[in-house]
Amino acid sequence: MSLLEKINSPADLKSLSLKELYQLAQEIRQTIIETVSKRGGHLAPSLGVVELTLALHYVFDTPRDKIIWDVGHQAYAHKLITGRRELFHTLRQYGGLSGFPRREESPYDTFGTGHAATSISAALGMAIARDLKGEKNKVIAVIGDGAMTGGLAFEALNHAGELDKDLIVVLNDNKMSISPNVGALSRFLSRKLTSRTFRRFKKEVERFLSSLPGGENFIQLAKRSEDSLMTLFTPGMLFLSLRFDYIGPVDGHNLQRLIDTFEHVKELDVPVLVHVLTVKGKGYRPAEEDPTSFHGIGKLKAEDETSQPKPPTYTEIFANTLVELAAKDKSIVGITAAMPEGTGLALMRERFPERFFDVGIAEEHAVTLAAGMAAEGLRPVVAIYSTFLQRAYDQIIHDVCLQKLPVVFALDRAGIVGEDGPTHHGAFDLSYLRIIPNMVVMAPKDENELRHMLKTALEYEGPIALRYPRGRAMGVPLDPELKTLPIGEAEILMEGEDILVLAIGYMVQPAIEAAKRLQEEGFYPILVNARFVKPLDQALLEKLAPKVKAIITVEENVIAGGFGSAIMERLQSLGINTPVISIGLPDQFLPHGAQNFLRQRYGLDGQGIYERIKQAFLRYGTKSKVRPIAFRKRLGAQS
Repeated sequence: MSLLEKINSPADLKSLSLKELYQLAQEIRQTIIETVSKRGGHLAPSLGVVELTLALHYVFDTPRDKIIWDVGHQAYAHKLITGRRELFHTLRQYGGLSGFPRREESPYDTFGTGHAATSISAALGMAIARDLKGEKNKVIAVIGDGAMTGGLAFEALNHAGELDKDLIVVLNDNKMSISPNVGALSRFLSRKLTSRTFRRFKKEVERFLSSLPGGENFIQLAKRSEDSLMTLFTPGMLFLSLRFDYIGPVDGHNLQRLIDTFEHVKELDVPVLVHVLTVKGKGYRPAEEDPTSFHGIGKLKAEDETSQPKPPTYTEIFANTLVELAAKDKSIVGITAAMPEGTGLALMRERFPERFFDVGIAEEHAVTLAAGMAAEGLRPVVAIYSTFLQRAYDQIIHDVCLQKLPVVFALDRAGIVGEDGPTHHGAFDLSYLRIIPNMVVMAPKDENELRHMLKTALEYEGPIALRYPRGRAMGVPLDPELKTLPIGEAEILMEGEDILVLAIGYMVQPAIEAAKRLQEEGFYPILVNARFVKPLDQALLEKLAPKVKAIITVEENVIAGGFGSAIMERLQSLGINTPVISIGLPDQFLPHGAQNFLRQRYGLDGQGIYERIKQAFLRYGTKSKVRPIAFRKRLGAQS
């Protein structure tokens, strides 16, 4: 039996020797690698904190003592030693373990996470609650140096230092977020005196002091002050100024050092920051050498699995088109928040580095930075995942839309994202963007339309958002020339009668699939690619809505406040009383699971849409005996 098989809770760690803890660390790494190779997941972050995880649970009394993992993508070792070992093979699968801490999953997951820079605020809140309740326990926030670029982390540090609460912050410094860290803070954390420089400095000081009367006493005093001097030139100065005791840097893979450090920190009752140095991807050479690629991975392909040519991803299409346009227009700049590879802007960084800006995990700053650029005549494209753009909502409203500035928002990972679950699904952007005055919101039916929409967005004199899904594109041929789409104009794909189907974005293709099946049964809906959620094609609605018996809207967004809601609001304002049936995501946070599985579960695949349209025909419409000529022509064009 392996050591890991004997660990059912952190209490089992406390009887292990140092040698056994190192053996357990090796077994944990092997389990993580084997599981992630089959299930996908965040490999490099979790491999980098195995010893840190063991030391924390070895020293502290969890779950009475609270550990909050910032982001939470590094918590696989934590899950393995907190009673979830036997379920670990279900990681990120529907109905299985989440890839992030979830309060409902385990009492050891003291705070649900998924977005960066939240841990210190949450930990401080827990420390305040502990003191008000008269309880005695430790609260530990584990935050990466990448997440420390987020303003929320410094807001919390500032407040914690003022309150002088018993709080422990562990800074996991691996010089990485997803991509290599950027910014002055990252350089400051990494700044250290080289051994040669420091030795030379010491020799010069000793030579000077020895020349003075009583110099030997001065030399001894200087040696006792050496630690303070080093602190002056290392990150300790920053955290001391925030009224935190600073300890470190500590080798994050030396279990004895970690355990001794935390045993000491455990006795303190003031705000303290422990600076831990780790290697992202530790123990797996490919991940150590390329931590960006191995940050989050899909399942690894079997050696005998044949590789078939696949269409590019929507992200790749966006990136290539942006670079194509930027080559012709020097006012175009790209902005991302620590996601150059994920958003595709790494290509912009490669081709036009002077017009590429990675602001770190600081979405609010990214948006207002773009607003400032736009105010001075540039054309900024802010490429941020749908779920992360939520963090900059006030900046979108106040700094961009209120001033009608021409900022392009490129929302990658819109709709159902997959195994990362509720913290990462882009389920709300159509709702939260369309209600803002001056904002235009659009979504392409395929990669060809994505290219045209990006060109359209960069020519528009105002705020405009373009949302597209995660994953492979449709594989349609690309038009050789980019064109500008009329703002607010929809596209009729199929002529028909009785039922009007209005689909937006990624949902257009399964709606076409559903319409083809209905055609075979003698039902002919009118199918429209809406293109725009705001503004809507009012002329099309005024023309078609009064002539049909029901309208069906299809969107990969929550129904509440989304595209369907926009259609109903507009029909009401026009005095059109045609019934509307909305197909979309329910009013709940979606679980983790494969994209296609979740789409099927929530009726957003061809089969689900087919069933809903057919139900509408059976209730409101009729079966046609004659196939409309225009329908046949347009359907043929889509085949």
